[in-house]
Amino acid sequence: MEICIAAAAILREDGATLLVRKRGTTAFMQPGGKIDGDETPVNALRRELFEELALDLQPEEAEYLGQFSAPAANEPRCLVTAEMFRIHLNDHVEARAEIEEIRWVYPNSQDKLDLAPLTRDMVLPAIWR
Repeated sequence: MEICIAAAAILREDGATLLVRKRGTTAFMQPGGKIDGDETPVNALRRELFEELALDLQPEEAEYLGQFSAPAANEPRCLVTAEMFRIHLNDHVEARAEIEEIRWVYPNSQDKLDLAPLTRDMVLPAIWR
């Protein structure tokens, strides 16, 4: 089964990227979520970032990075396909809804965390190369 999501690689000026961990899970990943019905990826991202982090994102603030796929972290035998966007942010974020924990992670410091396959194998290498 395929899960289609919109997600954001949120970056600060100092090079850190924001990762989130959902309640009841162990893996950290980019914030975002499932695309509903005929929702566009950027509109799904805007909705999810507002629900999860209280971010009011404008569409022009999201730079499309591409589509990435990997095994789903929290749903066995599922593939997650993400429409990934890059966002530059220096504002405060807060964990809301199903988000249990947020972390700003720097290149070469992510080895200490349990990372979702999509984050570990696809997204972090793409944004930090």
